[in-house]
Amino acid sequence: MRRAHPLEQAVGIDHYVTDSDGTGGELRVEPDDFRVRELEDFDAEPVDASADTYEHLLIRVTLRRWDTNDFARELSNRLGISRHRVSWAGTKDKHAVTTQLFSVDGVEPESLPEISGAEFEVVGRTGRSILFGDLAGNAFEIRVRNPDNPETAPKITEQLREFGGGTAGVPNYFGQQRFGSQRPVSHEIGLAMVRGQWERAVMTYVGNPSEREPAETQEAREFVDETRDWTEALDRLPTYLGYERSMVHELDRRTNGGDEPASDEDFRAALGELPDNLSQLFVNAAQSYLFNQMLSERLDRGLPFDQPIEGDVVCFVDNGGPDGLELPDTDRKQRVTADRVDSVRRHCKRGRAFVTAPLVGTETELAGGEQGDIERAVLEDVDLAPEDFELPDDLSSTGTRRAILVRSELDCQQDPLELSFSLPRGSYATVLLREYLKRDPEHL
Repeated sequence: MRRAHPLEQAVGIDHYVTDSDGTGGELRVEPDDFRVRELEDFDAEPVDASADTYEHLLIRVTLRRWDTNDFARELSNRLGISRHRVSWAGTKDKHAVTTQLFSVDGVEPESLPEISGAEFEVVGRTGRSILFGDLAGNAFEIRVRNPDNPETAPKITEQLREFGGGTAGVPNYFGQQRFGSQRPVSHEIGLAMVRGQWERAVMTYVGNPSEREPAETQEAREFVDETRDWTEALDRLPTYLGYERSMVHELDRRTNGGDEPASDEDFRAALGELPDNLSQLFVNAAQSYLFNQMLSERLDRGLPFDQPIEGDVVCFVDNGGPDGLELPDTDRKQRVTADRVDSVRRHCKRGRAFVTAPLVGTETELAGGEQGDIERAVLEDVDLAPEDFELPDDLSSTGTRRAILVRSELDCQQDPLELSFSLPRGSYATVLLREYLKRDPEHL
């Protein structure tokens, strides 16, 4: 197997599963190069249903050059309502053309404003806001511009189909954007939090410069690392590092301008300056990193991804998902015993079951057999156990399991180089695209 880029190895992605040279090329040169359409899993009432009972207007919006959060803010501002009355099922990239569902609480279709780069389609009404779990997946149409070796694409496609057992498949890694494309440290912060190492968590976030950052940012982070002079650090940290500045300001306040050494309690309080959702993201990133490590080790050992071995834990397909999309239901699990291996393999081959690995939390039950050995070894390597995810405040996680393989009916056109595929929610298009381009992940 080909070794992954060093930036990917830092987040637990150790390999490519295709040996062919990459096509190279550029993504998102123009918004039309990257088109994403949500595969919906949400029923609505007709638009003329009672607004008293079904108070949320459900709309399908096609966006060009709009980040989802920025669009929601613009829509709420134009409507003169709280941003919290606008909800959506999945966050999408700004450098793309995206079609996705939004729900808006308490507005009528005729109130929808004209917004540049946005096309509205009224779907109906619903009694609740739309949520992340209401998204089944995403369909992608992607053009790769200026490829260096487009002739390698057919071989890559063939190798992906071999790996997926007949349908194009890749390890269901968490993509680079989960950890930071320029400075992948979110999992390191999360691991420190899970261990109760609050100073290390703060210093990993505020200090710890990356050569990929602007020079002034690197210099400011280096200063923090070397001096712990919180007052002077506030003068040096750029204003766009708002979260870092908030944490340093709290440390400066609690240590009387640096006259007193910062205690563990002080660092814990500084971390508390972050929004709850960002702190939770760090814990999730730690879980994602461990998951990636488990998949890389399974690859290293030459174990299959498309079929189980004894001791694996599988989940079964969500029969309510859209046609043509393999949607795992991780609430329906089964441990594969010796007498069940052959029958479960048949289910996996037909897309009815999926081998899983854990997103470790307090209620995680590790697999048996060789996969269990892998899971225990990865946790031992970072000196953690499932019970360590019992954290203060709302940061605890009970854990879940996630399919280790993601497959799709893939169409690859060579001239121009275009890829079309669909993925279930939570899976990353870049994890498939990296097998083709084999580029620095910052450019995926």
